[in-house]
Amino acid sequence: MNSFFKTMVVGSLVLWATGCGTSAKNEKNQSDIENIEIVKVTRLSKRKVARKIELSTTLEGYETVNIAPSFTGTIEHIFVDVGTQVNKGDMMVRMDQQQFNNAKLSFINAQKDYERIKVLNETGTVSKQEYDQAKLVYDQAKENLEFLETNTFVKAPFFGVIAAKNYEDGELYSGSPILVLTQTHLLKAYINIPESYIPYVREGMKLNVISDVYPDLSFPAEIEIVYPTVDPATHTFRVKIRIPNSDHKLRPGMYVKSSIQLHEVETMLVPYQAVLKLIGSNNRYVFVNNNGVAKRVDVKLGQRFNELIEVFSDDLNVGDQLVTVGQAKLVDGVKLKVVQ
Repeated sequence: MNSFFKTMVVGSLVLWATGCGTSAKNEKNQSDIENIEIVKVTRLSKRKVARKIELSTTLEGYETVNIAPSFTGTIEHIFVDVGTQVNKGDMMVRMDQQQFNNAKLSFINAQKDYERIKVLNETGTVSKQEYDQAKLVYDQAKENLEFLETNTFVKAPFFGVIAAKNYEDGELYSGSPILVLTQTHLLKAYINIPESYIPYVREGMKLNVISDVYPDLSFPAEIEIVYPTVDPATHTFRVKIRIPNSDHKLRPGMYVKSSIQLHEVETMLVPYQAVLKLIGSNNRYVFVNNNGVAKRVDVKLGQRFNELIEVFSDDLNVGDQLVTVGQAKLVDGVKLKVVQ
């Protein structure tokens, strides 16, 4: 009885030990399976692309001027209204003429005295001092008359459109502009470009301007000035663009996007979905297959080309296997199983 009992106990212990060993082995195999991630990869290569800058800006009249005489006084008459198109030299405002008329009389008298003394000076019957004094009075009267004429009869300095009118006839001009004249047939805009593009942007380059108001149209423009300094706060440099607008579709103040085509370059492009973002920051990274193990590589982003995006990293090389499917569940160092 005791011998039989001992035999049963020993047998049970052997079976239990065998079962435990099998269970532990199964758990280990299961653990190994769970630590292998199934992914798809693509080999990295460089592609030739036309680099393009897309930036937004606000349009301005190529020239805009405040119509404001240099002295206060009563406005006799305003010849234009908002929206009026004027040519260079057209009369826009006539101020009170009293000062101008007085200056005109003074000039006539000074002119007569100067012409008389000029004749006497040629015959040597007046001193040089008298001649110089008469000429000085004449020059001053002429200059004053020209000044008052310009500010009494205010004319358009260039072809444009009246954009604002701040007074009516008979009001006292007190300093703020009477009118605002701006050009609409020719526009300008300023855009700030990242400093990394300095070698590629030059005066005379062509570009396109696009407005949401006209989604099917693009408007040709040209870089007129590339400013020589870089803003240390934003690391951008400014350019001035010139936009012909003879059909007047665009308006000063409109928000537009500008697109500049630059040189062709060879660069590393990857599927946009392959790039992951670190939660809580703006850091971007990808995973590559490093001999069957996931390797995380930090990248900086460049320009996007549809479903592809440009990436920069010293740790990425042509021929590397970039994980393009299954990357979202990877961690650095996990084993990989690559499938087609």
